[in-house]
Amino acid sequence: MKSLRTLIIALGCAAGILSCGKDDLSGNMGDIPGLGGDTWAKGPIDDWILSNLTIPWNISVKYKWDQSEISFNKIITPPDEEKIIPVLTATKQVWIDNYVAETNELFMKKYCPKFFVLAGSESWNIDGTVTLGQAEGERKILLYEINNFRIKSMPGYVPNDSFIVKRIFRTIEHEFAHILHKNIMYPQEFKQISVGTYTSNWNNVSDNAANELGFISAYAMSFPDEDFVEMISYMLIEGRNWFDSMVSNLTNEEAQMKLKQKEAIVVGYFKDAWNIDFYSLQTRTRNSITALLK
Repeated sequence: MKSLRTLIIALGCAAGILSCGKDDLSGNMGDIPGLGGDTWAKGPIDDWILSNLTIPWNISVKYKWDQSEISFNKIITPPDEEKIIPVLTATKQVWIDNYVAETNELFMKKYCPKFFVLAGSESWNIDGTVTLGQAEGERKILLYEINNFRIKSMPGYVPNDSFIVKRIFRTIEHEFAHILHKNIMYPQEFKQISVGTYTSNWNNVSDNAANELGFISAYAMSFPDEDFVEMISYMLIEGRNWFDSMVSNLTNEEAQMKLKQKEAIVVGYFKDAWNIDFYSLQTRTRNSITALLK
């Protein structure tokens, strides 16, 4: 299932209006960068997107700040442009290339979302949770927090500092998994494994506590669809060894059984619905991430 400079300019103008009531405000407000009406010359980033995403996959990417793509009640940092190509290159390697290797180009051309919007920071909600990505109509993905993205080829990378990178990839796999199950629904017996334990208060549960209840993450407790796609995203990004170790270390045998049942349904779904060997896709995906981080 994000330019900071523009935001500072906009906030600075707002402060000026509040403190200088007699200033002349008759100028053309459309000239304020980021508020609409501004244009820019295409550069290397646009050329890369065209060659690597738009032409081969019909994917367009909006990385220039556009408040209309973001909720107006959220404070979001625009994306740093030096992060755009590294994030998109890694996304192609970890997500697109591995699905193509297990299926074919036609599969990805048909099902991959066609429009990505990039934001620099997380999107915090009033209940203290964080929105890491949003999918709209199976065609658009809004991806947050790319300003924290660092891999071994980028300055400032620390080998053990892979949490944000994996979280971004999990977000992409999560949203793509929603697209898959909306096209072909997963088996209904999946919903029965944890029936009665889904809760809207999942944000008050730690991931470790959720594991002991038979969920792969706390967010998986929110709804069966989220449970299903969280299983997919975590298993792909963290790998089979991580999953097996996590399950075997649980103290609750019933939770172990539930997670293994969910794994079996996910693996069967990928084979029956999409003719994809999930474990092979999992190995490819995990190897791609390891190559980026180590």
